Amino acid sequence: MFDYLIVGAGFAGSVLAERLAVGAGKRVLVVDKRNHIGGNAYDHYNDDGILVHRYGPHIFHTNAREVWEYLSRFTEWRPYEHRVRASVDGMLVPMPINLDTINALYGLSLTSFELDEFFRSVAEPREEIVTSEDVVVSKVGRELYEKFFRNYTRKQWGMDPSELDAQVTARVPTRTNRDDRYFLDTYQAMPLHGYTRMFENMLSHPNIKVMLNTDYREVEGLIPYGEVIYTGPVDEYFDCRFGKLPYRSLTFRHETVNTEWHQTAPVVNYPNEHPYTRCTEFKYLTGQQHPRTSIVFEYPGDEGDPYYPVPRPENAELYRRYKELADETEGVWFVGRLATYRYYNMDQVVAQALTTFRKIMGTKVPGRPPSVTARRAIADQPLAGSAGD
Repeated sequence: MFDYLIVGAGFAGSVLAERLAVGAGKRVLVVDKRNHIGGNAYDHYNDDGILVHRYGPHIFHTNAREVWEYLSRFTEWRPYEHRVRASVDGMLVPMPINLDTINALYGLSLTSFELDEFFRSVAEPREEIVTSEDVVVSKVGRELYEKFFRNYTRKQWGMDPSELDAQVTARVPTRTNRDDRYFLDTYQAMPLHGYTRMFENMLSHPNIKVMLNTDYREVEGLIPYGEVIYTGPVDEYFDCRFGKLPYRSLTFRHETVNTEWHQTAPVVNYPNEHPYTRCTEFKYLTGQQHPRTSIVFEYPGDEGDPYYPVPRPENAELYRRYKELADETEGVWFVGRLATYRYYNMDQVVAQALTTFRKIMGTKVPGRPPSVTARRAIADQPLAGSAGD
């Protein structure tokens, strides 16, 4: 008899499995449809012996000390500050847009004070910020919006920025100095031996049983368990009763290149003429030394594994209907990106899982399922860390 069935072996499921097993002495069964643990953060050595992230780059960053200290129990860290370049007008320039970006694009030699005035001179004020287009043009004007944001967003989301909520481009800052780090969080690092090793350490407890290549519905009625922690798509849990929640997916094209280095930055964004959105070179992220190098190109689309909830009002309304069902479902906790239809960073998922564990332990009456009020509180908790990858 297992106390908990956890659906999904990504961050949300693995953190809760570890906490319930180690912190509360519970017996936990973790099932995942994939053939590996770690969810989308899974990494592995390819046929050429190079450590790669199968599902695109995962860069760990957080301002949450609790999250950092918790994960540090399961991995040593390699210091790493992420940097991105964008291919614009035949040049590779810093992204987010900063002082060096503008000076390179326009052949200028502005100072930080002058750049602030430059942005004000090209900005197109909006009375109300509603869409992603509004966010960008109100800050940096139409030309930079066209060069860096519009086509990238069209590829990434399959829609024009004028059709998307403001939150999409609000995640990307604009700077007036030369700081070219993509994130400014207090803690920025990569697991020294990779994400998969970290997950292995997290799940290596005698109270935790892991079943891969398994749909959780296959074990219903066969393996006894108490409550469920569900980290999959919330609409699928309810058999898409109200229709499918829209997601954007990604297709990855991995290549090994017969040279030590391929590009001059860990990630290069391609906002315009290319069909892919970005190219990542993994050795920058992992610090691995190897005579060859491995890269991955990302192609967004509507079909495939769900990655990004599509932020539009009608989708939020559809999720609200599923959330009402989730709140009414006794004995099931809905945790993580897919189960709460939010684009969380990795640290935010860890924070949510840790909060969920405390709520399970603090609100549950022995022998009874958790209250609806307790589960509702999870979805309303503040997020940890800064915005997006």
